[in-house]
Amino acid sequence: MSNKEKVIRLPDNIPDYKMGYVLAYVQGITADEEADDIFCEKMLENYKNDPDPEKDKTYTLEECMTEWGIS
Repeated sequence: MSNKEKVIRLPDNIPDYKMGYVLAYVQGITADEEADDIFCEKMLENYKNDPDPEKDKTYTLEECMTEWGIS
């Protein structure tokens, strides 16, 4: 039996409440890599072109913990 045939038969043994996980995984592995790359490049370009002068400001872990009220 081929791998494809095994994959086709597996859903018969998966409970309905887990089918959403299977669907999300299969959609993820069949996603268009080029479209994903274009999206990420656009996000990076948007960040680079953001005029906010504080966009590159960094914070220490201690500063973040203090702001979030974590000891």
